[in-house]
Amino acid sequence: MMQQYLDAKNACGDALLLFRMGDFYELFYDDARAAARVLGLTLTSRDKGENPIPMAGFPYHQLESYLAKLIANGHRAAVCEQVEDPKLAKGLVKRELTRVVSPGTLTDDALLDPRESNYLAAVALPVRKNNGDSSAGIAWAELSTGRFFAATVQSARIGDELARISPAECLLTEEDAPASSPLFPVPSRTMVTRRPHWVFGLDTAQATLQKHFQLASLDGFGFTDSDSPALRAAGAVLDYLCETQKASLAHIDRLTPYRGGELLEIDEASRRSLEITRTIRTGDREGSLLAVIDKTVTPMGARLLADWISNPLTSIAAIQLRQSAVSEFAADDKLREELREQLRGVYDLERLLSRVATGRASPRDLSFVCRTLAALPKLKAKITARKSALLSDLETNLDLCPEIHVRLQSALLEDCPLVAKDGGILRGGYSGDLDRLRDLAAGGKEWIARYQAEQAKATGITNLKVAYNKVFGYYIEITNSQKDKTPATYIRKQTTVNAERYITPELKEYEEQVVTADERAKELEYELFLSLRACVEREARRLQATAAVLAQLDVLSALAELARQRSYVCPTIVDQPILKIVDGRHPVLDIRESQGTFVPNDCLLGDEDGLVALITGPNMAGKSTYIRQVALITLLAQIGSHVPAREATIGIADRIFARVGASDELARGQSTFMVEMTETARILNTATARSLVILDEIGRGTSTYDGISLAWAIVEHLHDQLGCRTLFATHYHELTDLAQSLPNVRNLNVAVKEWEDHVVFLHRIVAGAADKSYGIHVARLAGVPKPVNERAKQILARLEEEHLGENGRPKLTLKGKPSRKGDLQLTLFAAPEHPVVDELRQLKLDNLTPLEALQQLARLQSQVAAKS
Repeated sequence: MMQQYLDAKNACGDALLLFRMGDFYELFYDDARAAARVLGLTLTSRDKGENPIPMAGFPYHQLESYLAKLIANGHRAAVCEQVEDPKLAKGLVKRELTRVVSPGTLTDDALLDPRESNYLAAVALPVRKNNGDSSAGIAWAELSTGRFFAATVQSARIGDELARISPAECLLTEEDAPASSPLFPVPSRTMVTRRPHWVFGLDTAQATLQKHFQLASLDGFGFTDSDSPALRAAGAVLDYLCETQKASLAHIDRLTPYRGGELLEIDEASRRSLEITRTIRTGDREGSLLAVIDKTVTPMGARLLADWISNPLTSIAAIQLRQSAVSEFAADDKLREELREQLRGVYDLERLLSRVATGRASPRDLSFVCRTLAALPKLKAKITARKSALLSDLETNLDLCPEIHVRLQSALLEDCPLVAKDGGILRGGYSGDLDRLRDLAAGGKEWIARYQAEQAKATGITNLKVAYNKVFGYYIEITNSQKDKTPATYIRKQTTVNAERYITPELKEYEEQVVTADERAKELEYELFLSLRACVEREARRLQATAAVLAQLDVLSALAELARQRSYVCPTIVDQPILKIVDGRHPVLDIRESQGTFVPNDCLLGDEDGLVALITGPNMAGKSTYIRQVALITLLAQIGSHVPAREATIGIADRIFARVGASDELARGQSTFMVEMTETARILNTATARSLVILDEIGRGTSTYDGISLAWAIVEHLHDQLGCRTLFATHYHELTDLAQSLPNVRNLNVAVKEWEDHVVFLHRIVAGAADKSYGIHVARLAGVPKPVNERAKQILARLEEEHLGENGRPKLTLKGKPSRKGDLQLTLFAAPEHPVVDELRQLKLDNLTPLEALQQLARLQSQVAAKS
């Protein structure tokens, strides 16, 4: 048996091997030590000799819970099952690896978050050629639903794509750079699995894909010659799934090309800054934009909403299709509430079908499919004759699959078990053969009663009784007073105090039928269940299409519910790069804070209102909140949602960039300031005139003059070269002078009310520039000791005396309105003029003798020495 174990272990690589032995899964050697530590199992040993083998195990029925713990702790696990009945085995029971479980290959509900997609991804770097091609491939699949995508992108965008997809597991070649390198910024929550380089070869990948899809070419899926990197990655994903699952992957029935140009692009840093699907602090879903707007009532809808919010649209027509459906649901409370109530009765059809396809669906899973199909007619009726074109299309595409429903309903009991081989699945009357075996297994009361009556009549023994016990089986009992009438054909089996017990050949034959009937009934019921499951699998594509419709209905009605609950407005979507938001609110804080406490604000950006808004004001006053809320409102508008505002006109953005907050990446040798500059450089190099850029406190990670210089130059570049909509929050009040020289720059500030020695933050964005940051007041609120605050006030007063001019403006800025192309660039941060400089400038050197020149130089030097 240990040789059997070692063979299986060699086949599963670094995965922990769960080896089925009777009613337990056992682990040995280092696997046992690791499992004992992670799972809290008792570490024992096998073969208590000189070289005992470490061993640990757990009962077979606890498999799913222990798998969940192993996966959560970063392990892969291989399951080795007994594939023949121990009762029928001749010698050693045959065992085989039935699956390898890793974070990206989960299908069981116990191991998955129903609200989140669980992707397996693969990255194929450019083949090293001299043609300068930097195209990389990325593919991702969700085994639990069968969705499979592939894309060809520039290598520099791989990190952004991985952040968008957020895979549970990512496949890289053994030769690729470490996952923590800048080349592979794999999300921290993603497990990295190394695969042989040949798996990513184009010929190998195409052969794998063509064999699976049974196609001679992948052109029919929309892939071209330029998509070879995408196909290389897709082949690697499919190869890994085939190797680990040991089961049918028929539910993965198409490979969809992903075209990034059709969607709003958001890079990894911006997703993190905006906390779209996860928070910065904890990395959890709770507290993110997705979490607070999610009003879906099905797991399918929750996952689709996450997909929509990660991939906003750029097509006005597509956005308006969604908007009209949301608006129709929002306008009809009765329709929306009844539809959502119906949706609560459906199950996760996408993941149920994946378990059907992989042969892991239980009888209960099929009963859930049946219940979901039973809910469809009423759902279809709710969306019949709707005005929205999208709802009309969904109604047309909602396949009721009536024949599947009828077959499942006629076959399955109301409460089906989890385990198929234990019986109790099918209704009486579904199979005549099964009914007969069940009757026989139940003891055949009618047969026994009839046989007893026949024997009593034939023998004349009126109190003759046919009975049963576990020791002797069925027997005929005759009291002592009647035993002289016992026929010679009866075989005496046992004597009791008051009676004799006998058997007959006919009775023993019936007993053998009864004893085996239960087992044969379970075997037949299992065969009928497999046939039923195969029937569902054959109709998987129809059922998947129905699941997609249900998910969309859930998301659209959920967005409508959100709009009604929070008084959201349907935004006007236009092609011009403008933003007009009246009384806009931060989508997250508006929900998480107490009702009515969030202060709404307007945002006006465009050719008439200025494209660059410079926002100054104190810490904690709401600058960062304001610029984030504008970005999030834009994002919500481009997924087709209503938005938190009184009025909104949103010009389509092709990209959203957000550089907010401080962070470092010490593992990659990058300081906070280096990360800030890297992300800023990316914005300046990739933003377009249609982009939306929000920047917060750029330049604060270095010296004051360096920071101001960088911030000043960055604003100029955004204004002159890119011309994109920009919100730039800063404490560098010197930058507000840019509004005098740049025509599309506008100054905004956060209103503050001073009262005695206190400051009240009004959280209102108003026109104009702020002249104070009130940092010392904030420090006091934070609990900084009073002596420190008082000393800070003294230092601040001195600095202001030295560095503020007569008009109260910083001396760093120039007097008057200098030209942008002349002195401004050279003298922005120059020291104040010195009298000696004026004299030097006025000297006419051509009229001086060498001796006179030396005398003048000595005089000027003495003046400088006297003033220093």
